[in-house]
Amino acid sequence: MNFEEYRAKPLLVKSGIAVPDSDLASDAATAKAIAERIGNCVVKAQVPTGKRGKAGGIKLASSPDEAKAHAEAIIGMEIDGHRVEKVLIEAQVPIAKELYAAVLNDALSKNPMVLFSMMGGMDVEEVAETDPDAMRKIPVEITKGFDLAAARRALEGCGLAEAEQAVADVLVRLYQAYRELDAELLEINPLVLTSDDRVIALDCKLTIDDSASPRQADIAEQAAPEIMTELERKAQAAGLKYIALGGSVGVLANGAGLTMTTMDAITHYGGKPANFLEIGGEAYTKAKIALSILLENTDIRSLLVNFCGAFARTDVMTEGLVAAWKELAPDIPIFFTIHGTGEEEAVKIVKEQLGIEPFDLMDDAVRAAVTAAAEAA
Repeated sequence: MNFEEYRAKPLLVKSGIAVPDSDLASDAATAKAIAERIGNCVVKAQVPTGKRGKAGGIKLASSPDEAKAHAEAIIGMEIDGHRVEKVLIEAQVPIAKELYAAVLNDALSKNPMVLFSMMGGMDVEEVAETDPDAMRKIPVEITKGFDLAAARRALEGCGLAEAEQAVADVLVRLYQAYRELDAELLEINPLVLTSDDRVIALDCKLTIDDSASPRQADIAEQAAPEIMTELERKAQAAGLKYIALGGSVGVLANGAGLTMTTMDAITHYGGKPANFLEIGGEAYTKAKIALSILLENTDIRSLLVNFCGAFARTDVMTEGLVAAWKELAPDIPIFFTIHGTGEEEAVKIVKEQLGIEPFDLMDDAVRAAVTAAAEAA
């Protein structure tokens, strides 16, 4: 779940991190009225994506009329596939230094990681490219947490002088908010030191784990709607997760991990997966609707089915898939590799009803599907 700035910043305030005075406007007249109250301001497009400034979605205004003009220009823009429907009118602050701070899930250590840089306001990628040492990465052992002492150690040698204590306090509060919100990413860029000795978050990017929705019910409904294709919407309505990837080898597997492994293998052998679509967990009986959604993608030239059953039975999934295959009668080759619970029954179904011999090794099935897609293309 991704959250727009105007939704994320109140959560920072709740954690004790300061943000500028601001208000939301969905039309230019409202933007002008807010600017009359706030004074010199920034007009900011509200979309759940980065690089708004580069796209022309963030403008400074020194008068209410200028704020109105900027709002008129920004509302209706499209930024990274998102149409701007509203703008945040935010008070300007006297910036002395721009910093960067974030907490995110670190896949390598499987723990949180605190990031900090004295080079805020830039893209993280640009900071890393300009000076890899400019981004400090502080892994956090989740059972021990991240306290003020750890934050002070992380900031040693940064040259923050008197501001070091205040910045350390923000890092600790940011980490606490990250934990409380079940966040995958909580980022402030820029976090600014002002000329009147304040530390203020000028922006906030928040991504929360989808599976945390029940625990975060009070804020989950505030998440920005996803931009989805028609097939993705159909899959969501059926309780399936489908992502179009632009390749020619269709993928149908049970479990997200196995699906991603299958996609990696397709790429390894020179192919390109057409989709992510898994039917694991409670969706294992939905082979028919999954197949029908997958086959609506006319770019698919072959289909690779990879079932590996533990609690989910491969014969149940295979039975549903084979029935759907016979009913839909697609004109593309299909390749199977099946292992685990119900394997013997599943292999028998494929052999007897489709006249196809499943591959014993996944790699062999992948190579066959990649070759068939390439030949068809």
